[in-house]
Amino acid sequence: MSGRRLGKVPVILVALCALISIGWVKPPAQLRIMPLGDSITEAPGCWRAYLWDQLRRAGHTNLDFVGTKTGGGCPVGHDRDHAGYSGYQAVGIARDTLLPTWLAVARPDIILMHLGTNDVWNGIGADTVLTAYTTLVDQMRANNPGVRILLARIIPMEPPKCTSCAERVVTLNNAITGWANGKSTARSPIVVVDQWTGFDAVADTYDGVHPIDSGFRKIADRWYPAVTAAVCAATGKVNCATG
Repeated sequence: MSGRRLGKVPVILVALCALISIGWVKPPAQLRIMPLGDSITEAPGCWRAYLWDQLRRAGHTNLDFVGTKTGGGCPVGHDRDHAGYSGYQAVGIARDTLLPTWLAVARPDIILMHLGTNDVWNGIGADTVLTAYTTLVDQMRANNPGVRILLARIIPMEPPKCTSCAERVVTLNNAITGWANGKSTARSPIVVVDQWTGFDAVADTYDGVHPIDSGFRKIADRWYPAVTAAVCAATGKVNCATG
């Protein structure tokens, strides 16, 4: 009797191992990245697609783009989740306390923030925008004390109906680096990503504001090394730039 029972043990162990291999072992947690911004992020926001494609091709496959919205009819397949809201201003998002709800849904580890274009369009001063940024960053850290924030110096603007927008963008961008340096912490670093330099508001947009394909590719190319560095730092990997 005891021999027959013992004889079944290997079979049981094999069955248990099979169950574990197909369903009981959880995969490593994905790193959650939230693109945050306005129409340049949302509609269609193809820089998100190109960035996703670059990261995947480099071997960074354990990433999850997250947000409260989904969309983007772009030439390459990608994770379509994001938090881009066309027409929204940084000051409005901060004033109306919209971000905490978005963060509760997305639970990001890394945030890519290109925000301020609509503020500039509406003549809101750089100091007021940076005050809004401060509120937003505080809310990000309340959601995740270790969140990594990649903040864009926003792309240039030269819309025909806003002749002062180009100068206002420069003023905001010039103020961003000093503000970020003062607000950054070791636990929750803020890295400034220069999306302005090399971007042509005439050649890379269809209206002086919104990118065409060449503009989206430039934006993705600028995000890519900063995102890769943030992913490496967040995962604690060494020499992980290529996957």
